[in-house]
Amino acid sequence: MTLMQKFLGAAAGLALSAGAAAAEPAIIFDLGGKFDKSFNEAAYNGATRWAEETGEQFREIELQSDAQREQALRRFAEAGANPIVMAGFAFASALGEVAGDYPDTSFVIIDMVVDAPNVRSVVFNEHEGSYLVGKMAAMASESNTVGFIGGMDIPLIRKFACGYAQGVKAANPDATVVANMTGTTPAAWNDPVKGGELTRAQISQGADVVYAAAGGTGVGVLQTAADEGILSIGVDSNQNYLHPGKVLTSMMKRVDNAVYNAFKDGPGLSTGFNVMGLANEGVGYALDENNAALVSDEMKAAVDDAAQKIISGEITVHDYMSDESCPALSF
Repeated sequence: MTLMQKFLGAAAGLALSAGAAAAEPAIIFDLGGKFDKSFNEAAYNGATRWAEETGEQFREIELQSDAQREQALRRFAEAGANPIVMAGFAFASALGEVAGDYPDTSFVIIDMVVDAPNVRSVVFNEHEGSYLVGKMAAMASESNTVGFIGGMDIPLIRKFACGYAQGVKAANPDATVVANMTGTTPAAWNDPVKGGELTRAQISQGADVVYAAAGGTGVGVLQTAADEGILSIGVDSNQNYLHPGKVLTSMMKRVDNAVYNAFKDGPGLSTGFNVMGLANEGVGYALDENNAALVSDEMKAAVDDAAQKIISGEITVHDYMSDESCPALSF
């Protein structure tokens, strides 16, 4: 019996008693699994933080294929789960089909906008956080060449890349940014071997700092960077601990806060468009005991100053999602 079959059977049983039980929140993880050490794991951490603080339980499922998205949403809704959180932009189409059929269920989608009265759409200013780590990469680089490795080639990941390149150029206008995407299908999120191959290719082009925005594929980027003696930059979760002294920093995308807030707000949560950026601590960079020796006082001061200027509007970071050009980088 597959995991999905077990889930569907359990959900059918739960549906019979949903009316009598208090609604539990639910989360659906995207492909790559909840322990991808990146995006999904950040979402899982937010859910578990809520559970630990409240003593309550939540429901969850890890998808095995794209085809399961709509079915999982409907089964959770029929079982009385509320709210239902989706970790990833790829749920947009399925949610568009499902939301109207369950008007009393609150849905939360991360990284995409779905216009429905019972949907909260949470998006992040990844370009702002990427700008900061780009400045750090340029300041740490000794070769004046840094790299970017994305997962699936979609506008969202180009948003990371363009903000990163702008930050690099702001710190060192003469720096070179080498960029690669892992692929054009969802498999690009979970291919650490390919991540390692791309990292070695960028090293051959002179890169000595590489930023990975690639989900589980990024684990291979960070591993290869450590093995080859260059620095890496993690993403979404704080990945500094994976290779202490080898990961320059991590661009924190507080998916955990988005999930925690949704669970905390509960059924009937406020819906609409929700933006998380530097101003409300939705993105940032990670500094801890694992990378403290790599981040100089000068580097920290420069990045913190840039963050304040972005918040105040003095610095504008290009948003690829609003304008599909990338002044600081050619793909």
